Amino acid sequence: MDRAETLIERIFNCSDEYEFDRIALEVFLFQYNNNAIYRQYCELLHVSPEKTIHFRQIPFLPVGFFRSFQIVSSTVSPQFVFSSSGTTGNDRSLHHVVDVSVYQRSFSTSFSRFYGEVSDYCILALLPSYLDRSGSSLVYMAEKLIAASGHPESGFYLNNVEQLHQKLNSLKQAGQKTILLGVTYALLDFAAVFPVDFPELIVMETGGMKGRRREMIREEVHVLLCEGFGVRKIHSEYGMTELLSQAYSYGDGIYTAPPWMKVCIRDTNDPLSLVGDNITGGINIIDLANIYSCSFIAVQDLGKTNPDGTFEVLGRFDQSQMRGCNLMVG
Repeated sequence: MDRAETLIERIFNCSDEYEFDRIALEVFLFQYNNNAIYRQYCELLHVSPEKTIHFRQIPFLPVGFFRSFQIVSSTVSPQFVFSSSGTTGNDRSLHHVVDVSVYQRSFSTSFSRFYGEVSDYCILALLPSYLDRSGSSLVYMAEKLIAASGHPESGFYLNNVEQLHQKLNSLKQAGQKTILLGVTYALLDFAAVFPVDFPELIVMETGGMKGRRREMIREEVHVLLCEGFGVRKIHSEYGMTELLSQAYSYGDGIYTAPPWMKVCIRDTNDPLSLVGDNITGGINIIDLANIYSCSFIAVQDLGKTNPDGTFEVLGRFDQSQMRGCNLMVG
């Protein structure tokens, strides 16, 4: 077993803050030595593994680098290239995934931690804008979870929403545990035309209006969805093209990450500094599962962490606020 494979086993068995810190420092060393772009970025900041004693000192690569460079910590050819949504090729982030089995292990293990055995569920996916294009990591995850559920009614929905409505009603009558995973605007559109009263249903939104609806605050969205599906809370999944791990919320927009993923908050005025709990700033993500890419990424969402280790996503960073994070992005 080579060093990366050994690290992967430790990553998915990480159980406490001390072990997370030790693994993060080893992953930083591995990526510093094997990812030329990330190493160059660290060198511009005058940070090296020899001078780094805690994960909070590790540099976070701005997520925009995935639009401009191939961010890979390996010489092995990628098995998959996931792409973000975007109006042109230049707008798309590309995540070159060297070992897709690590992604599968991450999302399947994480799902089980938060929801139990996937085979207990019927999983319905309402992801029209993602199905309309290729390269979606969310569609890949949904496909694998649908297959793993083994339920004959599990599947994707694009435009056949009337059939989805009938299926939800029959699943309710059957007492079947069901998850409806959907992009936000599609869930809102569906609930407005085909409301159901399915209190046991887990409605899980993945975010995204994509210009199809006016922007709405989370509380407003969740009130409409709760009314439209007859549920008390709306669950959420937080992930992105550039990551291999997801955090989940059981409601109220409060997310919990799996043990190998951590959110830190950067100062809005000094993006190279981190702030403490209950302070709004830019979200930085440590995703140790992203070992063959970059595990330390500064994303364009605003949020805050809570003392219990959970976090909240509060909006998007204005591009003008990203100064200081774009040392190499052209």
